[in-house]
Amino acid sequence: MAYLTLRGINKIYPNGFHAVHDFNLEIEKGEFIVFVGSSGCGKSTTLRMIAGLENISNGEFYINGERANEKGPRERGVAMVFQSYALYPHMTVYDNLAFGLMLQGVDDDVIEKRVYSTAEILGLTDYLERLPRELSGGQRQRVAVGRAIIRKVDIFLMDEPLSNLDAKQRVTMRSEITQIHRETGATTIYVTHDQTEAMTMADRIVVMKDGYVQQVGTPYDLYFNPVNMFVAGFIGEPPMNFIEGQLENGKIRMENNIIDLSEVADRSVLEKYEGSEVAFGFRPEAVRIADKSGDAMSLTGVVELVELLGDNTNVYVDMQGVNCILKVDPHISMETDTEVTFDIPYESIYLFDKQTEKRIKLKEKKD
Repeated sequence: MAYLTLRGINKIYPNGFHAVHDFNLEIEKGEFIVFVGSSGCGKSTTLRMIAGLENISNGEFYINGERANEKGPRERGVAMVFQSYALYPHMTVYDNLAFGLMLQGVDDDVIEKRVYSTAEILGLTDYLERLPRELSGGQRQRVAVGRAIIRKVDIFLMDEPLSNLDAKQRVTMRSEITQIHRETGATTIYVTHDQTEAMTMADRIVVMKDGYVQQVGTPYDLYFNPVNMFVAGFIGEPPMNFIEGQLENGKIRMENNIIDLSEVADRSVLEKYEGSEVAFGFRPEAVRIADKSGDAMSLTGVVELVELLGDNTNVYVDMQGVNCILKVDPHISMETDTEVTFDIPYESIYLFDKQTEKRIKLKEKKD
């Protein structure tokens, strides 16, 4: 049995609001799981149910095979790091780290040893006598993480711990939290709205929308094999481009472009969706400019905006009212109000049923 099991978990508030619907997940010991989704999707509510801070309305929650629905936070053996650092402002870094152990009645010499070893891991040794107000945001976040790991529990829960940091601090703390996870081996569940954090840190990602799980998988699975338009558009930066239209004779017709899917999809697939509203998808970074190497579809648009970002250039293209983003080599010169032709490799093409938003498999499995 998995170390953590959530089976048919629901959260319904007294006012009738259904925040989480039929959440099912099995988490192995030592995994780093990330819940990701837009604000209000239910990810933090699910984390709080795991922590014991919210009651579970329906469903079963097990820790190491033992039902934990009625257990309090202390009994569950979890440590939680919040978005707000929740440090005691009148206590030094040393005392903030030591406080939880003091409440547990741990001997002073053991506390001192653990505080110094934790501070060394987090690079806080030189700041133990400082108060929180004397620290940077990144240093305060390290203290908050330290208060969790010093307890040596088996389960870490982190609720958007990096959202108050600037971009550079977030990059640093991402790598530090990942390294701490490797060193401690604790099962970690991490909540974020930032898909970059999810992609760079997770063993597996749980994508949520409106209280429902959309897809669970590795970062690779979610990027290359999204099950629906929401996951495809949420994972990846810039997001996937979508061109919507009706499928007629295996083609989506635009004013100056014809998206011919006959070279990409099986005839049986195209026949099944003939006359249906579909969405053609491709990732901005998949395109090739002036590359006629074959096995690709060519499309044309007008350049509206060019953003040089250093390692790449984002080119915003208008295709008869459909706006797309192309992520290209920064050395490729582009000018606004000029026409650009770009190629999309066949293996980088996606198709979705517009009505259900589910992905359409372009090739049917052969027996």
